[in-house]
Amino acid sequence: MVCGLPFMGWAQAVAFINPGHPDEPYWRTVSESMNAAARSLGVPLEEYFVRREHLRSFEIARSIVARPADKRPDYVIVTNDYGTGPELLRIFEGSGIRVFLAFSTLTAAQKAEHGGPRERFSHWIGSLEPRATDAGYLTAQALIAAGRAQRAHGPDSKLHLLAIAGDRSTTSSIQRNEGMLKAVGEAPDVVLHQTVYAGWSRTKAEEQMTWLLQRHPQARLVWTGSDLMAFGAMDALAKNGTAAPGQGMLFSSVNTTTEAIKRLRNGQLTALAGGHFIAGAWALVMVYDYHRGRDFVSEGLELERPMFALLTPDLAHRYQQRFGDGFGSLNVRSYSKVLNPKVKRYQFGFEQLL
Repeated sequence: MVCGLPFMGWAQAVAFINPGHPDEPYWRTVSESMNAAARSLGVPLEEYFVRREHLRSFEIARSIVARPADKRPDYVIVTNDYGTGPELLRIFEGSGIRVFLAFSTLTAAQKAEHGGPRERFSHWIGSLEPRATDAGYLTAQALIAAGRAQRAHGPDSKLHLLAIAGDRSTTSSIQRNEGMLKAVGEAPDVVLHQTVYAGWSRTKAEEQMTWLLQRHPQARLVWTGSDLMAFGAMDALAKNGTAAPGQGMLFSSVNTTTEAIKRLRNGQLTALAGGHFIAGAWALVMVYDYHRGRDFVSEGLELERPMFALLTPDLAHRYQQRFGDGFGSLNVRSYSKVLNPKVKRYQFGFEQLL
């Protein structure tokens, strides 16, 4: 069954179930940019933080559905963090609330079981996710290049690499790892000793890095799936005292948080990719257009777009100039097909915002 376009008038309300903490740098950036985008579009946006307790997302969803029909949002934007997508879709199905998946959509196995948008879950209208393999590939490639340039090889003439990943079930985490593995596969002089999963936690990454250093003392390259995990690994390195980030040990990571950019510019981070936080703002543009009769089906119900950029010092400087004081200046109206009939294809990159 294909979910028809709404014709209830232009007013709409959107809810976002944020999987992170309010003070978690990346998800706070997502929140701020989405709220700025919503203001520029004139869309009321309510937001709920799961605080990395993924079962809490189900409680929030049920509380939204339990409201009187006239108090429910028209749309809810959710993620598939920790594989929660199918259950969230089940909860919202039949409520009259349309669901849009952003940042991470269903895995291939989940889609094989539950179908795609507008099929079994008729009110799941679509999804948008950053092409996360780019983040893993670009950062690993840059990290390896830096290792070669700094002659960080071991006595065996190999570069020895450790990987600290997010989790095993979120699509974006899986794809970042795939990108990293692709870069490693292209580098015959690189040995990947071990991949561990820190669950996006700084504390967990510090614990894991402590014993990784003991187990693999020859490692000089550390690839991480997010900035907080990189910081945790650096914390362990500082306590161990055997090397310094950016000198004896090279780190790569993901996310354009203030602290990550600072560490890139001072050399503690060798490579950094980011820009994908903007996916939530782009999702709002798609929902805005859909609500006004401009379906995105012509581009596909499940969009995966390149949103990651490898941050050079110049690009990092431009980002800080543009958004260093927040996202108050972010206006996404020019990306809407409804507001700009000449727009035929969504341009959902990151660098174009700078």
